[in-house]
Amino acid sequence: MRETFDYIVVGAGSAGCVVANRLTEDPGVRVLLLEAGGEDNADEIHIPAAFANLFKTKWDWNYETVEQKHMGGRTAYWPRMKALGGCSSMNAMIYIRGNHVDYDTWRDSHGATGWGWDDVLPYFVRAERNMRLSGPLHGTEGPLFVEDRRYTHELSEAWVQAAVAWGLKPTDDFNGASQEGAGQYQVTCHNGRRWSTADAYLRPALLRDNLTVRTNALATKVIIDSGRAVGMEYLHEGTARTTYVDGEVVLSGGAVNSPQLLMLSGIGPAEHLREMGIDVLVGLNEVGENLHDHPAAGIIYTTQKTTDLVDYANPRRLVQWQLTGRGPMASNVGEAGGFLPTSESLPAPDMQFVVAPTLFYDNGMHEPTARGFTAAAVHVAPKSRGRLRLRSNNPQWRPEIDPAYYADPSDMDVMVAGMRMQQEICARPAMARYLDRTFKPESLDITDAELADHIREITQTLYHPVGTCSIGTVVDPSLKVNGVEGLRVADASVMPMVPRGNTNAPTIMVGEKAADLIKNSE
Repeated sequence: MRETFDYIVVGAGSAGCVVANRLTEDPGVRVLLLEAGGEDNADEIHIPAAFANLFKTKWDWNYETVEQKHMGGRTAYWPRMKALGGCSSMNAMIYIRGNHVDYDTWRDSHGATGWGWDDVLPYFVRAERNMRLSGPLHGTEGPLFVEDRRYTHELSEAWVQAAVAWGLKPTDDFNGASQEGAGQYQVTCHNGRRWSTADAYLRPALLRDNLTVRTNALATKVIIDSGRAVGMEYLHEGTARTTYVDGEVVLSGGAVNSPQLLMLSGIGPAEHLREMGIDVLVGLNEVGENLHDHPAAGIIYTTQKTTDLVDYANPRRLVQWQLTGRGPMASNVGEAGGFLPTSESLPAPDMQFVVAPTLFYDNGMHEPTARGFTAAAVHVAPKSRGRLRLRSNNPQWRPEIDPAYYADPSDMDVMVAGMRMQQEICARPAMARYLDRTFKPESLDITDAELADHIREITQTLYHPVGTCSIGTVVDPSLKVNGVEGLRVADASVMPMVPRGNTNAPTIMVGEKAADLIKNSE
């Protein structure tokens, strides 16, 4: 028998869970949600402090960039979650929406009509259930719990004091009227436990008869007939299957998997597809272009007269968290930080600080050899742009990922400026009393050129890739893929420019707005 649904959503991640939930609010609509990974049942998913333990495991797509010529030719590891909830089941849970300038720029400079700040704010509010803040800028009744973290290390508190003494204004809401300032981050947790989109959106929807979820289902090709998406081919637990659709196919695979799937389906740069042996159905050169990410690099210190988060990785603290949702296991590691512009001429911050009460570099893949503190600078308005391409027409091959970090030299200038600011903040008495010496680099008595070399050596992703199916080039403002009927993309890949800040909340917003766009087009 030919299996048919009204909608097929590909990817049960930060946006896909949202779309599946909102579409199935109508009991007359049947939705199939395909997820390449499995159930989100690892303990490390739900323990906030344990997220880095998921890296390079079966839960991780385990992507690697091509050699980055502006980072000394080294590659960069890109963890991406492969389970229900997508990266909302693996991220550091920091709830940041970005700056209103971001969305107004989408609208004014990228043709994203209907995506200005005033247009998207209602969707942020709709999604949110903030446990401290309320309207008009915050929601209190949405499915996504946002709370003040239930554990904060003394080093994070000391850094905020030092940043304020240095000149940043204190803030208790980075998503308020002004983004600038220093403070502690709110997190997508509920009673000290991670609250992913699988928790917020998918589990409530699973109670509905009109939602079917298939895990371990790797999408391999969108079926297109006479210019319209009519179904999906996928491997379900290794067996090839085909399911058809009466309404639309919605791709929510993220900035890596959505453009990969479009190209595998014959939608993308014509010459490249031919090289891969793929029939070109829609020549769309911009698929996979505009790839960019937030580069992050830190000054790593060893500490004195204090503790390290790793000190608390023991059974007693685990039991504390299990019973109360409190204690060091409730830390999201990147506990505090701030936003500011590195130049007075900028319309909005281009620098984000994230600090952690431990030695965190190379994605935390090294066992700490001493107690430490990480003071990271993150360029949140990078100008460098890369691209994503296929390596093969085999859907199980990883694509070629090139974010082109620091291809625009101005990005390095911003990072050097941000690192110098972190150096000055950490020299303030509130922070300096806890710092022993610098671990990476070995000394801060170095030139800006030497600091730039350190940045090239230590830069890693902040896990925020966007742009590969951008509004204005690949999809129109209603997220419909140009040149194909019945096919939309709803995830971070549609963002023409990365927001200033962590991208999980904006991706959830995209899912909320996408669902409305689909419903209103019926």
